[in-house]
Order: sequence, then structure tokens, then C-alpha cells
Amino acid sequence: IMGNMIDAKQILVVEDEEVIRNSLRRLLERHNYQVTTASSVQESIDKYNLDDFDVIISDLRLPGAPGTDLIKATITPVLIMTSYSSIRSAIDSMKMGAVDYIAKPFEHQEIIETVDKIIVLNSNEASHFTKQEPEPPVQGMIGSCPQMIEMFRRIRKVAQTNSTVLISGESGTGKELVAKAIHNLSGRGDHGMVSVNCAAIPESLIESELFGHEKGAFSGATSTRTGLVETANGSTLFLDEIGELPLEAQARLLRVLQESEIRKVGSVQSKKVDVRLVVATHSDLKQLVVDGIFREDLFYRINVMTLLIPPLRDRGNDILELADTILHNNCKRLGKKNLRFSDLASKAIANYGWPGNVRELENSIERAVVLTEGEEINEE
Repeated sequence: IMGNMIDAKQILVVEDEEVIRNSLRRLLERHNYQVTTASSVQESIDKYNLDDFDVIISDLRLPGAPGTDLIKATITPVLIMTSYSSIRSAIDSMKMGAVDYIAKPFEHQEIIETVDKIIVLNSNEASHFTKQEPEPPVQGMIGSCPQMIEMFRRIRKVAQTNSTVLISGESGTGKELVAKAIHNLSGRGDHGMVSVNCAAIPESLIESELFGHEKGAFSGATSTRTGLVETANGSTLFLDEIGELPLEAQARLLRVLQESEIRKVGSVQSKKVDVRLVVATHSDLKQLVVDGIFREDLFYRINVMTLLIPPLRDRGNDILELADTILHNNCKRLGKKNLRFSDLASKAIANYGWPGNVRELENSIERAVVLTEGEEINEE
């Protein structure tokens, strides 16, 4: 018995209604979990070290502060319960970092299966990175500011799921790098990710490119073509600038998400596909929905897991760290002796707003490496 108590997973239940709180505690204890309870976010933070628990189950609506406030206070997975079982409250909780949500009134079996799943996923992640270790940067990305550390944490979380991910951020922030990180950390990482820039394909060709076409489907279709969605079967499909996708192609993409099947242009037969979708945009998709340019049903389908990449100007000392790394890489690639930034040049880099973000920083430094004749890159 003592051995079972020591090995039991620790659950914190945060619920202000005593009947529900006690019911949950008894249910979890019957399934060999060790349960601690609290009635508010503040009580939880004041009385316990939240990182000591394996899972926190919290009501969304609590006196004082919402249950989602616990997400930022701990690295422990937080499962949100809500009576407001609309898609909006669920999406908002997941966007803030909740590992999952469950709607009240819940089935006993449902909540036990959900907690079991979270425990298993978190145990797998912990085998790679212990709780005491800082969250390591994603390969190909540099950043130690709080926004980037939080983003790295969320990338690792969403990578373990099969959910569609929406990456938002200004042009040049590195949305494709984030998509590659999600793909590489997922169970699909052994297969190559398929990337498509929706803004770079002519509107008349995009359906054929994405979904393929049968021979003779339209003028110029001299042979059957396999689309990029089918090419990504068993892997990840990354659609950059999804806001540029025409409405007809949006309808076809919705079918892929709803039915997991595609139909080539000119074909009457459908084919099942297993594709994990990651999309990116620098546009305000909500406004595009209001303007009638983007389908509302597709927006809610892709807006389940959202990652927001901060602009470079908001990343503090990350700018100089990035600049030094980019300078070193360019010197190596262009065969130049190791250059350095002057103090005034570093100050200029730190104070500039970088509207083009990391891409603009890379281009500026490459130009400076090419033009600099001495050992020091100056402010000019």
C-alpha cells in the first residue's frame, strides 16, 4: 500500500463548488490518483508548489481569477473544465496553453481517460527534458525572451497532438521555421514536410496544385497529376499565407479536415488521406471572415491551436543574440574573416524597429558583410 501511495500520480483539483470538487476527488482516488483540492487560483498558488503535480484540473470560472491563470503559473499540464461548452471558450483555453478541456457535465470515464492520456504524453516529454531543465530553443530558432520561451513550450505541446495549428505573426518572423519544428517534433517527423505558399501560386492553378487533377479535367491537363495534399499523406502539410487561398479551394480544404479525404479536379471519386495541417498567416483572419473573403467554418476548423510569433522589436536582447549568430553564419558562408559589430552598430541594431523582422535583419547583415572592408562593421 505504501508503495502504491508513493508511486501515485499527483492531481490538483481547483473547483469552487464543493459537491463537484469532492465528487472529482473520490473519482480520481478510486483510480489510484493522489488528489489535492483547492477552491480558487489564489488558494492553489498560496498553498502549493504547482510544479509538484502531474496534472492540474481546474474549472474555468472561479472566484477572483479564471482557471486559465494557472497555465502561466506552472509547467504542469492544466486541464480546463467548463460549463460553457461553446467552441469559443474551448479554443480560448487551448490558445492560452491549456493541454485539453472537458465540458461539464462530464462522464466519469471521459475525465479518467483524458487524465490518463495527459499523464502518458507528459511522461514521454519528461523522458527527453526533465522539469528542472530550461525549455531548450527549437532547432533553427534563437530566443531567450519570455515570449519565445513560452512559444517553445507550446510548440513542444502541440507537436505531440494531431491537431491543426494556426501560426500567426508578421512577415519575416519565421513562421515556416515554427512549422518545421512542430513537424520534426511530431510522430510524422520521419517524413518530409510539404510546404506551400498560397500567395505564390496563381489562383487558376491552386486547386490543381493542392488536390491534383485527372487527365483532361481542363485545357492543358494532358496527364493525371497528384496534388500536394496527397503528397503529404502520412506527413505534415504546411500552408503559408492561408488567407490568400481562394474560396473554392477553401471549401475543398474544409472537406480534407472534416472527412480526411480529397477529390482530384475532374474526378468523381474521393481518396482517404492522413495529413496533419499546419497553416500560417500575417493577416487578421477574423477580419477576412467579416469581409466575406475567408470561410467562417474553415476559420474555426484551423483556429484550434494558435501560436503567435512575437515581432523582432518586442524581443529585447534576442535581437543582438540573433545578429551575432547571423553575422557568424554569413562570414562562414561568404568566406570572410570573422567580422564584428562596432558598439555604435550594435546600438543601432538594438534601437531599430525592424519592420521586416528577422528576414530584414538577415538581409541587412549579409549586405554589411559583403560591403565591409575592415574587421569591424560600423553604424553606417
